[in-house]
Amino acid sequence: MFPVRSLCLALLLMSAPQAEPDRSPGDLALSPDGKWAVAANRTSDSVSLVDLEAGKAVAEVPVGRKPYGIDWRGAVAVVANWRDDTVTLLDVAPPKLSMAATIQVGNEPRGVVLSPDGARAFVMVSGDNAIDVLDLKARKPVARIAVGHEPWHGALTPDGSRLAVGNALSGDVSLIDTAALKTAATIPMKGRNLRRLAVSPDGAWAYVVHIADRGEPTTLQNIERGLVLDNRVGRVPMGGGDREAMGLDMKGFGAADPEGIAVSPDGTRLAVTLGGMRDVLLLSLPLPFTAEPGEFIPDEVLKNKARYRRVSGLRGRPLGCVFTPDGKSVVIANAIGNQIQVVDWESGEIVRAIPLGGPKEPSLARRGEKIFHDGYRSWHEWYSCNTCHAEGHTNGGIYDTLNDGKYGNAKKTPSLRGVTKTAPWTWHGHESDFPKMLQASFINTMARGALRKDEVEAVTAYFETLDFAPAPRDVPADAVRRGEAVFKAKACDACHAGPAYTSSEAVLTGLEAADDVFKGFNPPSLRGVAKRGPWLHDGRARTLDEVLLEHHRPLKLSGKPDLTPPELSDLLAFLRSL
Repeated sequence: MFPVRSLCLALLLMSAPQAEPDRSPGDLALSPDGKWAVAANRTSDSVSLVDLEAGKAVAEVPVGRKPYGIDWRGAVAVVANWRDDTVTLLDVAPPKLSMAATIQVGNEPRGVVLSPDGARAFVMVSGDNAIDVLDLKARKPVARIAVGHEPWHGALTPDGSRLAVGNALSGDVSLIDTAALKTAATIPMKGRNLRRLAVSPDGAWAYVVHIADRGEPTTLQNIERGLVLDNRVGRVPMGGGDREAMGLDMKGFGAADPEGIAVSPDGTRLAVTLGGMRDVLLLSLPLPFTAEPGEFIPDEVLKNKARYRRVSGLRGRPLGCVFTPDGKSVVIANAIGNQIQVVDWESGEIVRAIPLGGPKEPSLARRGEKIFHDGYRSWHEWYSCNTCHAEGHTNGGIYDTLNDGKYGNAKKTPSLRGVTKTAPWTWHGHESDFPKMLQASFINTMARGALRKDEVEAVTAYFETLDFAPAPRDVPADAVRRGEAVFKAKACDACHAGPAYTSSEAVLTGLEAADDVFKGFNPPSLRGVAKRGPWLHDGRARTLDEVLLEHHRPLKLSGKPDLTPPELSDLLAFLRSL
């Protein structure tokens, strides 16, 4: 398999320049001496080995589809392949890089962390709400640990005894006892969009970047006052206890999409990448973390250049970051920039920008991707489209926008996977004109103004690339067959039909509000439904069981008998398989 994939990548790289793929590095790891980096390239399905001193990529090898997180210990690097449900083991001997093995793991693996001795890998399998523990010598999973909803990233204490895991949808941090292989504590972050984590060198704290929903309508005044959402850095005690946080937004200038975080080897510095702003924040510890952080970054930090600097000009979309071993530089994976960047701490200058490869000119979809992730498209730069529609999906948040015709009936952010194929749009299905719907979101929700015609075309082209995620591999086929029969017997297919399991009609479900501008709800696609909780238009259902047993009971909607326990089990299996 490896020679074939190597040949495919080689042929691709030798093609005409316009055919060369974007690399989109999203995560990276450094060698112990800080001279080399490995980067996971999401859109070229490859990993690059980068010579940081020479300022160039010296090797590139194919891995699985959409490599997401990566880690490196000794002579072994491990990358999680999101769309393949695999992990690739790499032999690293700079300047050489080669693939060693592929290991099947759970559904939608994102982050991966190697134990200090390099014997085990902890893989955040976001589609299964779990951590898969791999024995790298045996090259197989040996344990699974249940965590919160949709774990994305994790970080270990230096001694490897505790693993902190950020659960993006449930908005909490799971603390894992790595000896007992069980969750020791779950700490609510009072937020969502938990992204990368970093553990202090003494193992006392896990730092994590996230947002906090504030619940107010998306008016200009509420956005600029931080009352729609705030961008934050938080910390949790690795021994368990309550979280603390600090705001990152300035008055009049937001900090859209905090994505990456790194702590210096001496524990005195934090670096935070702002994916929506093309910036990196350089923060000196200690910081005034508190249980009630408020809407903005504290003045005592903002006005002290020794504690706070905001480095702009990174362009693209800075994501994963890590300090060099001497703590003097921050190395950043810039996805839309197709490059690795090195920022000097003292000067705040970008001292190296190392290209990993890509087309000379961005495609139409790539231009749309840039708009989608651009925090400058919102009022006061508070958020991007990606903030709520995380990675083109949903962050599970409930927001009060004008997409339903009025303020006052907040709705859950719908997934954008397959969106161009599932007309009509909005929860009520009142919009059948896609460009018009798109413009309404930018004008009313983003509140910064309409898109140009070419920008509408670009964003639409990007949306066309947002496919449904792969289904879990472990759903029993016999249960799926029985569940499909139950689905039809209960007349679920009357509203959820066709390849996307949706409908072009608006349906009265009994969940409508008396003052709804538009009556009824357009049935959302059931593709990937098990992965987008909470459920229903206002997120009232915390589980799919609750949807089927209470809010959408067959007797209530179709007049068919309610589900028996075996029918419920089989129907849930069928829904998981979509």
